[in-house]
Amino acid sequence: MGYIEGEDRRQLHLLPDCIDDLVESDNPVRVIDAFVEGLSLDILGFQKSTPADTGRPAYDPRDLLKLYIYGYFNKIRSSRKLMKECRRNIEVFFLLNRLTPDFRTISDFRKENAKALRGVFKSFVTICLQMNLYERELFSIDGSKFRAVNSKSNSYNQETLRKKLLHIEENIAQYLKEMDQLDAAGADETTEKTEHLAEKIQAMRERKLLYQGYQKQLKESGEKQMLTTDPQARVMQSKDGFHCYYNVQTAIDRTSHLIAAYEVTNHCTDQGLLKEVAEQTREAMQIETISFVADKGYESRKDIVDCIENGIIPHVVMKYDKEERIHVFPYEESPISEEERHATDAQTIQKCIRAGVLPVCYENCGMKLDIQKDNKMTDNLSCFIRQDRNTVICPMGKTLRPIKYPGESIVYASKEACRTCTNRCTTSKSFKTVSFGRDSRMVPVKMYGDSLEGVQEIPEDLPMHDHNHTLDRKDLEKRKVQLRFKSDPRILAVRKCLSEHPFGTVKWYHNAHYLLCRGKEKASGELGLSFLVYNLKRAISLVGVAALIAGIQGI
Repeated sequence: MGYIEGEDRRQLHLLPDCIDDLVESDNPVRVIDAFVEGLSLDILGFQKSTPADTGRPAYDPRDLLKLYIYGYFNKIRSSRKLMKECRRNIEVFFLLNRLTPDFRTISDFRKENAKALRGVFKSFVTICLQMNLYERELFSIDGSKFRAVNSKSNSYNQETLRKKLLHIEENIAQYLKEMDQLDAAGADETTEKTEHLAEKIQAMRERKLLYQGYQKQLKESGEKQMLTTDPQARVMQSKDGFHCYYNVQTAIDRTSHLIAAYEVTNHCTDQGLLKEVAEQTREAMQIETISFVADKGYESRKDIVDCIENGIIPHVVMKYDKEERIHVFPYEESPISEEERHATDAQTIQKCIRAGVLPVCYENCGMKLDIQKDNKMTDNLSCFIRQDRNTVICPMGKTLRPIKYPGESIVYASKEACRTCTNRCTTSKSFKTVSFGRDSRMVPVKMYGDSLEGVQEIPEDLPMHDHNHTLDRKDLEKRKVQLRFKSDPRILAVRKCLSEHPFGTVKWYHNAHYLLCRGKEKASGELGLSFLVYNLKRAISLVGVAALIAGIQGI
């Protein structure tokens, strides 16, 4: 018995197969085709979205966009490899109607339409939103570093340049010394060596001028780093050491695991990015208040306060305040109506908080919020007691340590103790400092809390500090609002299941752990394709090809 035999490749067909018949009805390329056909490329800002009246006809941006989405869908990002697929791949024949653009045309499309590619990602987010694929109740914000098109050897800072210039000076001095020795020898064969050394010295001096120019640019710009290949990237630390990266932020929906928004930055850390990413996510999701979870890399009191004052509920893993987080706001007496309590705009939320009223949008949000108005300064007294030279016990029993030594005195403080204090001895937003003289053992202080529960009493056997200015100050009689909350451990645990999977998929499954384009805008467009394809695959897994095409076409 023989084998199953195919047709002769030279066999002619009177009725050749239609390309559309060769692509199954549930093939993902049909989703790509339907999605791109439904986009308004002129509104998104694609170049050549309207054909020119004269000159050689250009390729339709829709065809090149389909090609790129298909390429990223199948781990192909290189323009040369995409060009090959146009000549051999039946699915690409289906998408491009057998067009075969050159690799330069393909490459230029991605570079010239970087901003529009980000708009394509947002367009698909809107489609998923209309199909109710996003839960919109909780998002996980996290960052990851993507390798930029810049080697570490082409990155400089002031210290690096100083060392390089010093090394050049040493080399020049060594070469000049060798030339003097050759001149003293006077041999005929030394002429060639002398000319070679002269060329080296000239090259060193040119490099010296280049590095001095870099130093001047750094000083004038105020930047701490200079990268010559991709000036907008930065040298950052990762698990692989120090390399040139972009710090990419994403917001992931809890239920669908779809990416709601992303941002490409050159921040070396995640601090300071909390509100920015949350605001973009809230705008993309078309909601007034948003709740998100983030790791301790985002721990920043200023960022968290900014979020709370703008209707953003931050479940951030506590880096310093292990049990609860406390924020102090100035008290502003104001009547708050029920309508204002239900408002979600930033100005009204800030008004409610400063009046000591909890906005409705912060009720039942998974955090334990407690806003209290502290009474005016009372006559309640407590004290700081010095145990030894390096230890002071505060009125609430926390330990303070020395921070400075002015003269014969010692100043003690503890930032963490003041952050979590429930019965403060200062109205300042910052931490309390207390000064002990050389022979002092106890310093009295007035308390500002409503309750004296747990407050340390003044021992009768210890002498009182003779010069304590805090007992005589009158300007401290102000009311303030304390905002205290504990993040829900169950919500914090959700983050571990959300943030890493999209980055791992894009980096290693899509083979996109390094960038191909230079500059923040082009990198943003390139990553827009990666995140779009991630969302496409995720949406297909959730609802299937037919339902997704129906949703795209508005059926």
